[in-house]
Formats: sequence, structure tokens, C-alpha cells
Amino acid sequence: MENHLFASSPLGAPLSRVDGRQKVTGQARYAAEHAVPGVVHGVLLTSTVARGRIKALDTGAAEKAPGVLAVLTYRNSPGVPAYQEAAANNNPRLAGQELRVFHDEQIHFSNQPVALAIAATLEQAQHAATLVRVQYEETPPETNLAEHRARARKPQKADDYLRGQPDAYRQAPVRIEQEYRTPVQVHNPLEPHAAIARWDGPRLTVYSKTQAPTLARQDLMRMFKLAPDAVQVHSPFVGGAFGGASRIWPQEVAAILGAKLVGRPVKVALTRSQMFNLVGYRPHSIQKVGVGATPDGRLLGITHEAYGQTSRHEEFAERIVDPTKSAYQCPNLNTRYQLVPLDLSTPAWTRGPGEASGSFALESAIDELAVALRLDPLALRLKNFAATDPVGNKPWSSNQLRACYERGAERFGWSKRPAQPRATRQGEWLVGWGMSMGIYKAERTKAAVRAQLFADGQLLMQSATADVGPGTATIMSQIAAAASGVPVQHIRFELGNSSLPPAPGQFGSHTAASVGAAVHAAGTALQQQLLELAARVPAWAKYRLQPTDLVAENGTVRLKQTPGTALSYAAILREHSLMGLDLTREVDKGPEQEAHSGKSFCANFVEVRVHEPTGTVRVSRVVSALDVGRVLNAQTARSQVYGSVVWGIGLALLEDARLDHRYGRFVNNQLAEYHVPVSADIPDIDVLFIDEPDPHLNAMGAKGLGEIGLIGFTAAVANAVYHATGQRIRELPITPSKLLGSGARS
Repeated sequence: MENHLFASSPLGAPLSRVDGRQKVTGQARYAAEHAVPGVVHGVLLTSTVARGRIKALDTGAAEKAPGVLAVLTYRNSPGVPAYQEAAANNNPRLAGQELRVFHDEQIHFSNQPVALAIAATLEQAQHAATLVRVQYEETPPETNLAEHRARARKPQKADDYLRGQPDAYRQAPVRIEQEYRTPVQVHNPLEPHAAIARWDGPRLTVYSKTQAPTLARQDLMRMFKLAPDAVQVHSPFVGGAFGGASRIWPQEVAAILGAKLVGRPVKVALTRSQMFNLVGYRPHSIQKVGVGATPDGRLLGITHEAYGQTSRHEEFAERIVDPTKSAYQCPNLNTRYQLVPLDLSTPAWTRGPGEASGSFALESAIDELAVALRLDPLALRLKNFAATDPVGNKPWSSNQLRACYERGAERFGWSKRPAQPRATRQGEWLVGWGMSMGIYKAERTKAAVRAQLFADGQLLMQSATADVGPGTATIMSQIAAAASGVPVQHIRFELGNSSLPPAPGQFGSHTAASVGAAVHAAGTALQQQLLELAARVPAWAKYRLQPTDLVAENGTVRLKQTPGTALSYAAILREHSLMGLDLTREVDKGPEQEAHSGKSFCANFVEVRVHEPTGTVRVSRVVSALDVGRVLNAQTARSQVYGSVVWGIGLALLEDARLDHRYGRFVNNQLAEYHVPVSADIPDIDVLFIDEPDPHLNAMGAKGLGEIGLIGFTAAVANAVYHATGQRIRELPITPSKLLGSGARS
């Protein structure tokens, strides 16, 4: 394994975002804001039924409206070559694009695009879309997961898991068995999804909101049968995504087909209501967890069974039972995950995908077991700490969960927690404390970076990664500075363009570890070249130097034995008549990753106040302690955890996309009625990083951070609500009606 970067490096420093000025001054260009000459506007008309077929379609009035260039439907679509090829081969599916936009008359879900009105201005396109008349032959939709569990099936890419004996918890002296539910939850990023598509002959350029420019280009190449150099995807700035921009969605296909039809660039931007089911969501889940233990709290068996939903036309499976497999040392454990295909759009990865839902059930059940055992919830977790990963008995690449427990509990004051519920009251408010643990995969995958050092000592790093908000360009600049010796203020990191060296998408908490490893490799190789060049500088010939006799730092190379003797990087290039250095490095996962189990960990401690007369719940204090390996930037890292906690409060107390199952339609598909946390809902959030480098996953010692702050958090809130009220709520969100009415369950 490569050596860790020097302690004196800029890694960990709270460097402000290198692109912050662009964002606050409006210079940053998001998907719908790129200035593309000749662009026209497309507005989607979507279906009013959830299942059936288009019986009649009249676009005549819309096509005659002022400014209208065309109305795109399945009848006049230029077509997606891969759709047509699949249909010709009688293949009903095209992996990753099972919904064929404007391909035929079939309706798979409510709000499915049926027409795109294209006009010179946005207002003209909006008016034209209202003039399109559609008649449907409707089939009653099936959208209720609970009602249709009987036709659940095993996902193609998810196996049942067993170690030891199945359902062993049933023979345990102390056991609990409960059902937990989470609702559909929607991404709702600040920036709406949008795309601008332009054809230049056979070449396609797309400006879109994507977390994965490389993958987006690959999908478009496959769909439209184009060569790699004939497709370019731009996404330099992303205004939040959370997994919702992890694939090609209908608005991008609509813009591409529209541009082909009218011969001009076409912009398509979704409305907020369309974003509720056109760009994915966290699926509804129903989970049963059984846990058994000895009277002193040793776990004997865990069973975790989960039902999730997917669309009829595509299978989406998530890692809902994965936390259960590795969270605790338990000799007997079995999990089962099944999907119910429904007449809905396809769900998508959503921050903490699967693990956020699954950990609510697991960590609520562990708390219930602690109550049954009359044992402190933290003590129960410490007693069943897994010294190695129970899945395969692999050693952890690193595991500081004990430190998370200990430091988090100390900061929170957990030792003062009364054992009995309803023990603390402040006027009409009941006060409760709850906690949970979180576990999420930490890994790296293949990524490439190009490094260009210019004659003036400036360094440009390039990679086709994305930045959906965590500060990717900032931490990559810090890694580059530490590895190359170029001052961070002289480094520019370019991303968000598929023509740059390939990189994985920014999801799954592996961007820093994957792209960062490639940045480190490129920076290290660049520094080595500079050391070799410096050793051959004529003015230093008398020293008969080897590269090992030199030190590179702060944009200079100096002699170890004579620190005052130094040359700047720019001077070294001039000495060799070089205009610069240019190299590319690709890094894949190494054998260390295969030999170890990489996970990030957290411990969540939450205080809630519950207003007894009304059932109103307020989260009043949070301590989040995290093991994410080495922290690469203390400021942006803390901001990521703030975001996780804020969203966790939303998931626990507010968010619920409500379906009218008669029509398969979300009824609160706007932010006035789909409630998300606002500033008044956010308490003091204390973030603690253990900041212990992981010695195996990458040279920086970093592990994944993006997801882990959310994992288990909703259970900590639910556990605190139980401690405050004595009421156990097993279905999110925890609303006053559930605490006071028929929904209250203890």
C-alpha cells in the first residue's frame, strides 16, 4: 500500500470551496442555464392515467399555435435506434432504459410523457402543451404495495442471505418481532432536472443534470448507436441530486428526440410536480424484523425480511437488508428481500439507498430488544460489537465504531439518560433521548485523472467526475496539492464533462476514494518527474543528486541538506526548455480492498421534545459521531453531515409522498404539501469526526462520507420519541396523528 500523505499536507484543512465565488455570483451554469445559440423550448405533456394505452391523440391545434415548431409524440418521433433494434429482435427490455420515451401508445404510469410541445419561447410551448388532446383506454392500476405483496418476487440481482440457522431468534430466551414501514420519499433537490440537446450532424451534445457524465455518455452512445467521439455530456454544476441524477431520464431523451425532429437545440425543464415521479424516488418499504438474545444481551438470531416496490416495466432493487448483515456479531442471521412490480414509475437511488430504510427497521428493533432486556441501548450495541465483518469474516479495513459510541455518548451526556420512558418533562413537553448506529460500504473503483503542469507553475487536473454539492473540486485540489507539492491556490480541478478522463458517478460514497486515488497517483507521478528533472539541472550538477536527495513542497524543489537552495517548478521547466508536463493516471481498486471489508460507521444521538397536548415532535439536539477515515476537508465534511441530519429529520417527521391508489397519482406533488424541514426545524447539530486514516482503501486514508450520516438516523429519532412518550411508532413519518390517534402503537 502507498504511504499516507504527509501530516503537513493541506488535507483536512477547512478550505473554502474553490468554486464558491462562481456559485454565489451567478457565474456557475446549471443544466438549464447554458447559453446555446438557437435554442428553443420543449414542454412535456404527461399522462393522466396510470395504466393503459393512448386511444386517440390530436395535436392539430397545438401545432397551429403561435411560435410552435412541432409537437413530438410516438407517432412522429425520429426514434431511438436501440429501442427499434430491441423491438425488431422481440426484446421487451433495454437495460437501463426500459421506459421507451415516445416509442408506442402504451402507458405505464401516471405522469408518463405523451407529448413534447416545441416552440420558440417557453410560454408558447407551455400554451401549446395545453392544446394537445389525448384519449386513453384505461386499465385499473395497481399501486398499493401492501395490497399486492402476494405477487412479490425475488430480484434478479439480490440473493437471500443466511448464516447459521434461519429464524433462530424464535428460540431465544428474549425476543421481539415487529413490522416497520417507510413511505415513498422524493429527492426534491433545489435545481429542477433539465436538459439541452443539440445535434451537429451525427454529433450529439447534451447539457444535463447528471451525477455521472461518463456513464451518461455511455448510455447515450448505446441508445443512439453513436461512437464515443460523437457524444459529449456537460454537467459542470449540479444543484443537488441525491441519486436522482444517476441515470438518463425521460426529459433528456425528449430533448434529444425533439432536437432531431426540429433541427435546432431543444431545452426541456421539468416542473416540480413532474419531478415527483419522472426522476426516481425512495421506494415504499414494508419490513419485518425478528431479534433474539440471551438475558444478558448476547444476540442469538436476527431475521430481516423486506418488501420493496418497483415499476412493472423495470426492476429496481436496493440494499435494504445490507446493514443488518454486518452491523452486529450474531451467529444466526437470515435476510430476504422481495419486490412487488406496480403501475408506477421506476424508483431510483436516494441518499443512503436502501440502507436508510433498512436501518430504520433494524435499529428500531435493536432498541425494542434493549427495552425487553431492560438494558441500556448503547450497552446492548457495545456488547454485540463485531470485531470483524460477520459476512465472510473479513477483517475491517478500519473500524472506529467503538470510538464513535464513546465520544458521541460523552458529548451528548448519554450516561445521564433515565432508563424509563416519560421520565423527563419540561412543562407540556416530554423530553426523550434515543440513539442508533449506522454502517455503509466504503470502497473505491476505477477512475482516471489527467494532470497538466504549465510553464508558470499552475496545475490543471481533469476528470469526468461530478459535484452534486459536497465540494468535489475543493477536496480534489487539496489531494492534488498534497501529492504534487503545488500550492492549492495554483491548482484548478476541472470536472463535469464526459470528454475528460473517465470517472465513476458521484454516488455510493466512493468519489473521494476513487477519483481522489487517481488524483493522488497523478500528483505523485508529477512530483517524481519534477524531482528527476531537478536532479539534472545544470546548476546543481556539482551535487551529483538523486531524486531522493530532494524535497518537493510549496511549488519548489529544494536540497534536503541545504534547505536554502531551491528552484521553483517553473524554473525547473525553464532549465529543461519545457513548456510543461502532461500525464494521465488510472487507478482501480487494489488487492487490499478485496482482502478487507470496507465500511464507514456512525453513532447518532438525538434529543426530542414532544408536545403532549398536540403530539408535535421537535428534534432539539443532535450529536453525530462518524468514522469516515481521514477527513479531507473539515469544513465541507461537516456540511455533508449537516445535510444528512437535516434530511434525516425530514424523513423521520415530515416526508411522505401520498398516493391516490385509484389513479396511481401523487396528491402532494409540490413543496407546499410535501413537507421538508425548514430552518426552524433544525436544532443544534454537533458533528464529531474520529479522523483516523484507513490504511487499506486508498493512499489518503479516506472512507465514504456522503451517505453514512443518514444511515440509522431516523431510528434514533423514533427511539427518542419512544423514550419521551412510551409510544413506539414503527411507520414513518412520526406525525401527531400517529402519536395521538389510532396510529399510535406501543
